[in-house]
Formats: sequence, C-alpha cells, structure tokens
Amino acid sequence: MAKLKDQNINQDALSKVSYALFDFTKKEKSFLIITLILVTIAGIITPYTYAAMWFGFALAAYSAIANDSIQTIGTFIASNQERKWYWLWLFMGLIFVGTVTFSWFTYNGDVSYQRLQVPGLEEAPTSFVFLQLAAPIVLLVMTRMRMPVSTTFLLLNVFTYKAGTIVSVMQKSFLGYLLAFVIAIAVWFTLEKFVKTYLKGQAKPYWYVLQWITSGTLWAVWIMQDAANIAVFLPRQLNVWEFVAYTGFVFLGLGFLFYLKGDRIQGIVNEKTRVTDVRAATIVDLVYAIILIYFKMISNVPMSTTWVFIGLLGGRELSIALAKSKKLTKRRARLVRAYRLARKDIIRALIGLLVSLILALIINEGVRKEIFDLIF
Repeated sequence: MAKLKDQNINQDALSKVSYALFDFTKKEKSFLIITLILVTIAGIITPYTYAAMWFGFALAAYSAIANDSIQTIGTFIASNQERKWYWLWLFMGLIFVGTVTFSWFTYNGDVSYQRLQVPGLEEAPTSFVFLQLAAPIVLLVMTRMRMPVSTTFLLLNVFTYKAGTIVSVMQKSFLGYLLAFVIAIAVWFTLEKFVKTYLKGQAKPYWYVLQWITSGTLWAVWIMQDAANIAVFLPRQLNVWEFVAYTGFVFLGLGFLFYLKGDRIQGIVNEKTRVTDVRAATIVDLVYAIILIYFKMISNVPMSTTWVFIGLLGGRELSIALAKSKKLTKRRARLVRAYRLARKDIIRALIGLLVSLILALIINEGVRKEIFDLIF
C-alpha cells in the first residue's frame, strides 16, 4: 500500500512537471521558434571566426543586460513606471556610452575596465566552438523563465582556460553575496523605524532626483564590473569601428529593453517589498553601488554582480520581516516569505552556475586537465 502511495506521489509530481513544460511550450511558441533559429545560425556560423565573434557578442549583449537588468535598472524601472520609457532609456543609455568611452580611451581600446586582463581571460578567442555561441542562447532562455543567472559565470567561464580563474571568480562572488546579505540586514533593520516615521505618504520631488543620481551611479559601476561579460567575445583592444559597433548595439538593445519595461525577469524585482516606492529603490541602489565600488577597488578579478544583488535583496527582506512585525505569528509568516524568496533566488542562481561549470568543462581542455589533476 505504501509503495502504491509513493508511486501515486511520483506520478503526480511527473504530471505537474509535464504540464508545466507543455504550458511553457504553448505560451512561448514564438520565443522557442526564435531560439531554434538562433541555435541553427550558431551551428552554421561557428567555423567563421569573425562572424561568430559578432554574432556571439550580439547575443551576449542583449541576454546579459536583459538578465542583469533586475540588479541595476530593475528598481529604476519599477519606481518610474509612470514615466515615458524613452526618457529612461536615454538617461541610462547615455551613461553607458560615457562609461565605456572612458574605459576605451583610458585603457587603450579595452572597454572592460581591465576585467579581461586577468590570467585565463587576457587572450581574445581566435576560434569558436558551438557551445560558446550557445551559452548566451541558454542565458536568453533562462531569462525568459525569470531565472536570475550569473552572466559572469555563464559567459566568462566558457572562455576561461584556467580553472584557477573560475575559482577566483566564484570566491569573490560568494564573498559578495555574504557581505551584501549582512550589510542589507544591518542597514534595513536600522532604517525601518526611520522609514515608518519619515517616509510616509507621497514621496517629495527631491527623492526622484536622488534616485536618478543613485541609479545612474549604480549603472555606471555595474558596467565597470560586467562589461567584460559582453566584451569577452571581442578583441581585447577595439578599433574605432569595432567600438562604435559595440557601443551602438548595446545602446539600441537598452532601448528595446526599456520599451519592454524590463521584460519577464522584472517580476523578480516587483515581487519584493516596497521596491516600487522611489525612496526604497533609492536606498537599494545606493547600498548596492557602494558594495560594487568596494569590490571594484579590491581587484580586477571579475565577479558575479547577480550574487551580490540577490544577497542584498535576501538580507533586506529578512530585515524587514524582523523589524516590521511585532506579533509572533505575523513575524513568523514574514520570515517564511523572506526565506522562500531568498531560497528561490539562490536555487536559480545555482542552476546557472552549474550550467556554466558544465559548459566550461566540456569546452576548455585546460580547465578539464586542471580539475582532473586536482582530483586524481
């Protein structure tokens, strides 16, 4: 009888998974057709290095910014929903152009703020394999499924030929998560009484000015950290025309993203507590920007800003749950909600990390050799 019961449970779980896959296929028919076309093009174009380089860059540019938009422009979009999308686009787009132009001039054609000058990433690809072009397509699919994936892991790991570089990136990223989690708890627990007392009713106009300043600063710092994820497909020093193509494509891609209001993954931001309030969004962006500036100063080793961001949101939700509810039952319910949101974000990010590690092992012989030598 127990075996029959277990069998029924397994069948129910299988039925739910099957239905979820069927429902996703039905709703995302057009997207899946586009994905199939992109996979076909990737397979055809792989032997042609220069064409593959720009094709991979175009996919990486849109997929990376679309997925990472929840970290930087997500709260900006959420708290400015009543404003025209093209004003938001021009503001963030021009900041992007200015930030990468500064890097291009300062570092002799390098648009990554020297994030691609670390061992294991300093050499531009001279040829491509199919899975390297497929990585940003996988990222597109995960973004469509509202999964906050580390673009640093998924896009950089497939080009890294040293396992030590992957380990360094992971260590810096996990440290970023823990630091952001702890800082978020301390900041929002301290601010909760201030928020209750002073941040009531309609936000004053100056809050919008402050939010645009902090969001713009955060966006610029994020570009300094994560531009490497996009530029990894390209030569390490871009000439004038390559730089114009790089900058122009990302600028137009940002416009499309703002037109879609962040697309599906924006829901991860919108489900968090009070992020549509311009005052809360300003505080989130300010704390996040300070953390990224700190890690930028530590070293040039790339890091996953996604892990920092989900640590920040997770700690914030936990802190609000602890400070907001005086009654034990309400506090328990809010703590459970905060735990579930944090767990969901971590699981999704871990899936992305696992996929990136598998791709890195399959693609890079040097990484495989180092791992096998370490194990055996």
